[in-house]
Amino acid sequence: MLDMQRRLSNSFYALTSLPATAMGFALCIQISALSWLLSTRYHLDIHEIGIVWAAGPLAGILGQVIIGFISDKTWFWGGRRRPFILIGGTLAALSVFLLPRIEIVADLLGVTNLLVVAVIIALTLDLSINISFNPTRSLIADVTPEGQARTRGYTWMQTISGFWGVMAYLIGAFIDNYALISIGVIIVLAFSVLPVFLIEEPRELAPETNASVAPAAATATDWGQLWRLWTAHAFSWFGVQAMFVYIIAFIQQHVVAAGATAEQAAAQSGHVIAISFAVMNVVGFLLPALVLAPLGARIGRVRTQAICIGIMALAYFAIALFARSPASLYVLMAVVGIGWAAVVSLPFAIMSEKVDKRRMGFFMGLFNLSVVLPQLATTGVGYVLKDAADKSLLFLICGGCLAVSAVLWTFVSDARAAQALEPALVNSH
Repeated sequence: MLDMQRRLSNSFYALTSLPATAMGFALCIQISALSWLLSTRYHLDIHEIGIVWAAGPLAGILGQVIIGFISDKTWFWGGRRRPFILIGGTLAALSVFLLPRIEIVADLLGVTNLLVVAVIIALTLDLSINISFNPTRSLIADVTPEGQARTRGYTWMQTISGFWGVMAYLIGAFIDNYALISIGVIIVLAFSVLPVFLIEEPRELAPETNASVAPAAATATDWGQLWRLWTAHAFSWFGVQAMFVYIIAFIQQHVVAAGATAEQAAAQSGHVIAISFAVMNVVGFLLPALVLAPLGARIGRVRTQAICIGIMALAYFAIALFARSPASLYVLMAVVGIGWAAVVSLPFAIMSEKVDKRRMGFFMGLFNLSVVLPQLATTGVGYVLKDAADKSLLFLICGGCLAVSAVLWTFVSDARAAQALEPALVNSH
């Protein structure tokens, strides 16, 4: 065991954050570049882009549940989480490398339909992320003692992963998405592979002994509350995922300068997407610790979640009505970031109080179903937008889903409404 792990130094917390950061960076590349590449380089229709994105949720329906369950109970290659992080990180880096090379892969495979190859590559990328995301988060819990040390570990994860996520979007915006992909291959591979050889995992996991947690809460599962939480989160994620996939259509119609050539429109749309998501993620990266934690301590995490999701819904409606320039879109995407900050932090903290703590990996996988099933359902939005004269319809649909989610969150109980949020970042899929 390295000395920094024995001492639980800041360097060790930073090191444990890198595998989760690698998967988050791969996801940011997918969000920033995939729809743009499929539209501008491979000229797929908007509904075909939705089909490609549907491959990821199909991989995630069982991926995180199975991997979470298995990684809780197995040991090989010197670790419980290490094998899945190594395999997933390597495959994710390879898939990112192949994103702008779909036609080359098609030629090698002798396939003439680029849509088929795009689906295969997207499926591999998302399956790789699903293989690794759960183990990367569980690794932090495995190697840190419960209490403040573990909270600190997740805080470091949130900070470092959020920083690199913003960097991903900025690289795409101010250089280009091809540079983002090239840099991303190195970051995803290095951040996922190298740290796990420096971290020593415990062969046996010590049981939780935190006296502040009631015994019933540590061993029982409130299934009724879980279903309410999952349903509310599913409507949130439908509105988020549909925006991720189809915002390219809205931007091409309403934000790209009129009269631009095809090449200029492709470059401008890629720039606008990257800046929009960078702005959203800066807010999403800063708010959980600075605003949502103290607000959750005062009024409760569930109420905070409902308010943030409601604000996000209003921002979506405003985009549909008023975002007709890059600047106006960026301002409103910052407001969208308020809801995004809640989506990636609060639901896991709320869920963690309602499940058997001894099976956390398994329940983290089940929680992912409230993400991937809505992602799969967003495929239908592509067919609606294909025939819609005004692509603003996208944000009306998404805003409606977020509004429903905000209402549904009010039916979820908050067992610790007066306690502070324990930071935890869920970037899943």
